[in-house]
Amino acid sequence: MALNGLSRRERQIMEILYQRGKASAGEVRENMEDAPGYSAVRAMLRTLEEKGHVKHRAEDLKYVYIPTLARDKAKRSAVKQLIDTFFNDSPEQVVAALLDVSSQHLTGEQLDRMSAMIEQARKEGK
Repeated sequence: MALNGLSRRERQIMEILYQRGKASAGEVRENMEDAPGYSAVRAMLRTLEEKGHVKHRAEDLKYVYIPTLARDKAKRSAVKQLIDTFFNDSPEQVVAALLDVSSQHLTGEQLDRMSAMIEQARKEGK
């Protein structure tokens, strides 16, 4: 289940839930930048639950919300959607765009780690 199709606020809520592991509506609101009202946060959490992104359980007289998809799976799904949508299903184009945007901010150590990942993928692909 991809996180595409979510509003900016819904993505913000999901990020908070992934960082915390679980949170009540009040805790989500406390951690939101320029937070909307409590009722709006609850409504967004209900919408995320209807979409299947979160579930809730009762805990200490309040509902606590938990992501239904592990963060790593959500990241892979989001990257796949990004590759399919913007890069014509080409991981090479993604890497080229990343290097174009980030090249002046990447350290030699980061480039070495990326190079090692490419070498590992090359070995595993044979």
